[in-house]
Amino acid sequence: MTVLIGRNVRLRPLEEGDLPVYQRIYGSPVLTRYLGVDRMTAEKATAAFYTPSPRKLVFAITSHDDDTMAGMIGLLLEEYGSNAMCTGLVILPGSPLKGCGSEAGRLLFAHAFGQLGIHRVWAGHRSDHGLMSGVMTGAGLEPEATLRELFHTQGRWHDVTTYAAVEHRWREQASPEELAIMRGAVLSRS
Repeated sequence: MTVLIGRNVRLRPLEEGDLPVYQRIYGSPVLTRYLGVDRMTAEKATAAFYTPSPRKLVFAITSHDDDTMAGMIGLLLEEYGSNAMCTGLVILPGSPLKGCGSEAGRLLFAHAFGQLGIHRVWAGHRSDHGLMSGVMTGAGLEPEATLRELFHTQGRWHDVTTYAAVEHRWREQASPEELAIMRGAVLSRS
């Protein structure tokens, strides 16, 4: 099990005890509003939680001193090339980790570019989600394009703004801690 440790957050794989938070996230019309999926029933969220995919890594976002899941972030390894898509970044409202989405992304990207050997990471957000542009660029991603009416949720079509980073360019602005993760110094393993 890989655990990535940053200045303010930890990323660890999902655990059995995370199911109630996972259900809360995917069952909320507010929290799923920008995720690209409609809210799920508790049963569907439970089924999704217990359906692993070898191509999708999902990490709980926690603080250093509290292992309780305060959010999550995922990485979908694409079947072609050496690409991966960052998915499902959510930090619960009221969490002490509010504002740490960029840091969570940076930890995940350092792991992807290092241990996983990924060349290109990309992500997108609904174009009407004003805060996400800063999160994306703060994570070291560069704007790419707007994909018109990419997905249909909550009864209508939504445009998605995409961002990407390639390993050699992202490395140039990585912190010493991120470079250590890229070199394989995963800070905790069990």
